[in-house]
Amino acid sequence: MNNHQAPVHQIELRVAKLAELFNSMDPTPFHHRNLDPDAEEFLETWALEFPQNSHFRIVVHIEQMPVDNPTALVAEAIHNYFEYKSVRAKRRWLLLMREGRASLLIGLSFLALCLLVADILAANFQDSTFLKLLKESLLIGGWVAMWRPMQIFLYEWWPIIRRSKIYRNLSHASVHVIPVKV
Repeated sequence: MNNHQAPVHQIELRVAKLAELFNSMDPTPFHHRNLDPDAEEFLETWALEFPQNSHFRIVVHIEQMPVDNPTALVAEAIHNYFEYKSVRAKRRWLLLMREGRASLLIGLSFLALCLLVADILAANFQDSTFLKLLKESLLIGGWVAMWRPMQIFLYEWWPIIRRSKIYRNLSHASVHVIPVKV
């Protein structure tokens, strides 16, 4: 047995009736519907508390249990919903990387232009205080232009990847629906 298997964390959710799990504004059948925003937030919040390689077991407690066991329906709905969220997060990451590359190209171009003008000013107008100030302003402005690409490539991408992995793991969660014992 592999000692490095991802842990399985249990998330329990309690609803009065099955319909409370789904967004009432969504007219599609249950297995294709969006989850209710509160149910979605609850599951996401709990899942994000755990490491991104975690596996999940979701237990839905229903007070007014339907006649037919809804486990397969609920499991399919949860799996479909979080698979969709995982795909959306991946798309968001791809768009962010495209924005990062464009920002980097713009930032580097602007920085190069600012450095070139600053060097010209420094070489030709060494005695003017105003032009020294302009030169320093160009240097600062050029480096500020690099802020956005640095923010994207250093900080913004990894939370999206983490959420995508959590969503993917939720899309493969073991789902159980049980009646609430009175």
